Amino acid sequence: MGRPRRRAYDALSMSPREDPAALLSASTHGDRRALGRLLSLAESEPQQFASIAEPLAGAIASRSARALRVGITGPSGAGKSTLVDALVKELRASSRTVAVLAFDPTSERTGGALLGDRIRLAQAADPGLFFRSVATRGAAGGVAHAGFDQLDLLEAFGFDWILIEAVGAGQSEIEVAFAADVTLVCIPPESGDAVQALKAGLMEAGDLFCVTKSDLAGADAAASTLRSVLELRSAARSPAPPVVEVAALAGRGIRELTTRIEEQAEASRRSGEAERRRRERLVRRVRHLVLQEVERRMVPLLHASPRLDDVAKDSPHRLAREMLDRLLR
Repeated sequence: MGRPRRRAYDALSMSPREDPAALLSASTHGDRRALGRLLSLAESEPQQFASIAEPLAGAIASRSARALRVGITGPSGAGKSTLVDALVKELRASSRTVAVLAFDPTSERTGGALLGDRIRLAQAADPGLFFRSVATRGAAGGVAHAGFDQLDLLEAFGFDWILIEAVGAGQSEIEVAFAADVTLVCIPPESGDAVQALKAGLMEAGDLFCVTKSDLAGADAAASTLRSVLELRSAARSPAPPVVEVAALAGRGIRELTTRIEEQAEASRRSGEAERRRRERLVRRVRHLVLQEVERRMVPLLHASPRLDDVAKDSPHRLAREMLDRLLR
C-alpha cells in the first residue's frame, strides 16, 4: 500500500490536531492565534471552513450583544486608512474593543493583498485591537466573498466594533453596504465631480457621509455640496444622511463621527432596519454560496458533454437548460 496522503492545510501550517471545530472553540474563548488561523482558513479553504458554519452561527447567536459593523468606503485617496486609524484611537480611548478587516487590491502574480498603497495602522501593541488585511481576490464591490465569513468570526470572538475598510473602487463598491450595519462614505474635499460620479452607487448605499481632510481648502464647500446632493436624493425619504467634516491626522471631528455612527445604528435598530439588513445579508450570502456550488459542479459536466463535439449546431441556451436539469435532479 502507498503512503497515506497528508491532509492539506492553510498557509499558516495548521496542525492536524487543530481541526476547525477546536480552533473555533478556542477563538470564542479569546485565543487570537486560533482566530488568525480561522481567518486564513475562511479565505483559502472555504470547503473545509464550511464544516464549522453552523457552530459559528450558534456562537454569534449566544452573544449577549452584537458587534457594530461599520463599513468605510469611498474613492481612492479619500484618506480611509488614516480615518480608520483615528477611529481606532478614539474607540480604544473609551475602552471599546475593535477589529479592523481591511480589503486590499489583489496581486495578479500571487493572489495576495497589495499593501503598498495603504497607510497601515499606527497603533502600539494593544490586546483590545485586532487588525487583518485581506485580498479582494478579484471580487467586485470592494469586499471579498470570504469576508462575510471572516466578519462572522470577528463577531463571534466578541469585539465591540468591527471596522470594514473597503478597497476604494469607486461607484461600484457597494458590497460593503451589505456587510455592514452602518456604511460610512468618505469624500475628499478636492473630489470635485466625484459626488456626481458616486451618485449612482455609493451615494445610494451610504448611511453617513464624511468629508475627510477638512483642514484643507475647499472642505466647507465640499460638505455644503454634498449636503445639497443628499437632500435632493432624500426628498422622498427624509431626513438626509448626516455629513461630518473630519481632519483625521489632527483628530478633529472624530468624536462627533463615532457619536453619529452610534446614533445611526440605534435609529436603525429602533426602526427595524437593522433586522432587515441582517436578513438581506443572509439572503445575499446564501445566494452567492448556491451559485458558487452550482458553478463548481457544472464545469466538469459541461466539459464532459458530448454535445460540445458539434459546436456549430449546438445552442448555448439548450445546453444551459440541460445542465440545470441535471444539477437539479
